[in-house]
Amino acid sequence: MTTDTKTAPIMLTEKALAEVRNIMKDKNVPAEYGLRVGVQGGGCSGMSYLLGFDKAKDSDEIYAVEDIKLIMDKKHAMYVLGMQVDFQDGLNARGFTFSNPQAKSTCGCGTSFSA
Repeated sequence: MTTDTKTAPIMLTEKALAEVRNIMKDKNVPAEYGLRVGVQGGGCSGMSYLLGFDKAKDSDEIYAVEDIKLIMDKKHAMYVLGMQVDFQDGLNARGFTFSNPQAKSTCGCGTSFSA
């Protein structure tokens, strides 16, 4: 496990950062946990996004995105490089959204992709 001072491979918008902070506070997420971002097999397009709170593991890179500790498995970076995570809080949709330049195609709901 390494702490990396380089720029994180993804970007979180101000809305996404604010929502992450709210969740951490409301759910009393322990200080040693960070926001894990990654991918996993599955979803309608072949891969889906991971977003949740977790402790860092040996195979992880750790980045600081403002005051949020971002945790990512080293193997996942190539699938999400340049991705933007946003948070929508509208009447028709509420939740995190992913804009991924590495995705060759996405599903209709925007939570899975093919690379």
